[in-house]
Amino acid sequence: MRIDLSDQSVDALAEVISGGSASGQERSIGLYRQGWRLEAWFKGFEVSFDLKRESRLPATKTALHGAMFIDSGKGELLKRIIESAADPRDFIKEPERHAAVVEYLNKHLFYDGLKLEQAGRTMRLVEIEETAPVTNALSAMAAGIDFDTVSRDLERALRAAVSDPELAVTSASAVVESVCRSILVELKLDFPAKQDISSLYRAVRDPLGLDPMKEGLAPEIINDVKAVLSGLVTSVQSLGSLRTHVGGAHGKEKGFRRIDARIAKLAIHSASAIALFIIETWQLRHPGRALPLRDRPNESS
Repeated sequence: MRIDLSDQSVDALAEVISGGSASGQERSIGLYRQGWRLEAWFKGFEVSFDLKRESRLPATKTALHGAMFIDSGKGELLKRIIESAADPRDFIKEPERHAAVVEYLNKHLFYDGLKLEQAGRTMRLVEIEETAPVTNALSAMAAGIDFDTVSRDLERALRAAVSDPELAVTSASAVVESVCRSILVELKLDFPAKQDISSLYRAVRDPLGLDPMKEGLAPEIINDVKAVLSGLVTSVQSLGSLRTHVGGAHGKEKGFRRIDARIAKLAIHSASAIALFIIETWQLRHPGRALPLRDRPNESS
């Protein structure tokens, strides 16, 4: 991972690590560390920290620039430093403060193409994947309606597109499945016996009225819309087949690759388009009626 921090990100990181200036009028968002603690903190990364020429906050910025020079864009050292700056163990007594620190850093790191995210008990620095407009639209809509299941599956798919394309396909398929299950839950309809993506999509087609004859369309375009909807069915079926053949849920030997990132991203974008269409159709048929946050009642997140 190549890391090129902007001056603004360095300033934010220095604020968090040092706890800001000792003479600051307002409480710093970071944890206040005395000079000797800062020296010990940077020593753990084999980065020089010198208080003889500068006070704590400027010396912290200088140390970070020194780390950038040592790192030479490789990212390994800076990744460790940034992740350690947001270590949740330092905020055990103030978990809400830890959340504020992560948000503060992420607002700056965003412009460097990076973000911090929770990974079990630790924080992990990851690259922000550039996404297609349809994926951005689905992300925005899922966030807007608090649809946590879709947001989680979509983020998982985007993260895995390059590193684990098979897992990305599984997560992409799960996006569509989550939307369909949520609609069935909200309408109090029975789940199909087989809960794969094709069966779930078929189960919501009639309740959503996905039939161009019911849309009041002009006669000359009914067949065209039918063809588009038929293509949607084909896309759903193809996603299900792809997941069956290469999806991470079905096991594979370590290091094996049946597909590359291009195919994984195609699956993600296809799933996003399908899920977006289903949600927009739901909103058209049931204006103001929210979908459940999760695709099953009492499902753990």
